Amino acid sequence: RIVIGAFADEDGAAVEALYGGIEAPVVRTDVASAEMIKLAANAFLMTRISFINEIANVCEAVGADVVEVAKGIGLDHRLGPHFLRAGIGYGGSCFPKDSLALKQLASNSGYHFQLLAAVIEVNELQKRRVIQKLQKHLGRLRGKKVALLGLSFKAGTDDMREAPSLVLASRLLAEGAEVRAWDPVARPGELMKGAVLCESVQEAVSGADAAVIVTEWDELRGLASTDVRGAMARPLIIDGRNLLDPEETRRAGFAYEGVGRQSSGFEALPETAEPEQQVTS
Repeated sequence: RIVIGAFADEDGAAVEALYGGIEAPVVRTDVASAEMIKLAANAFLMTRISFINEIANVCEAVGADVVEVAKGIGLDHRLGPHFLRAGIGYGGSCFPKDSLALKQLASNSGYHFQLLAAVIEVNELQKRRVIQKLQKHLGRLRGKKVALLGLSFKAGTDDMREAPSLVLASRLLAEGAEVRAWDPVARPGELMKGAVLCESVQEAVSGADAAVIVTEWDELRGLASTDVRGAMARPLIIDGRNLLDPEETRRAGFAYEGVGRQSSGFEALPETAEPEQQVTS
């Protein structure tokens, strides 16, 4: 679609003429409505993402599988299957920026956008839950080696703006963990200061106590291999994108945690089982 906001009809017509060769629906409206269309569209997509992530968290509590739930929801023609993939949360240059812009716009006008505030909070919660799952399996994270696999905010790009990997690396380092990071194209540089950047998946998981799938790169679909299991100090995979098949991964000898799926494997290893306050921010 092409959305044109103009103060005068002749201005809108002139802009529409510029795009005359493009086959797409055209919406001509006032400037405020045009801006709201863009912000509201992205906010609605973010709402779907945070909604399915909340459903995933409930699925973990009650023993359901969010992948199956999303499939069933998506078959309803009123809803459709898009943006119903549970995971570690959204990032990138548009969604975080637009959600905060719309929330602030509403606030400046005297309205508290409660739903959007919840969407943003749920997105942050998804990163905290990864840390909590690591703590559940490993106990204290100080001195533990954690491999972050995938750094860009989504596959197919090197864009790390507002990427979940940045939040995870920062929190893991604050907990005293050793972070080993890999991505096929993204190069974080100073954005991930303190982490060890690796040239291959095998290098990243070597000696690791856990591997966290942060970005849904195809290169990670074969992660549950004998070579990877043998290289890790503890064969634990936290699958933040539900990229792997849980049963195949478990049969390959890994403890596995997805998003909205049932976990398996060791918990609170004896040498690290002493109580520890959970990360809440």
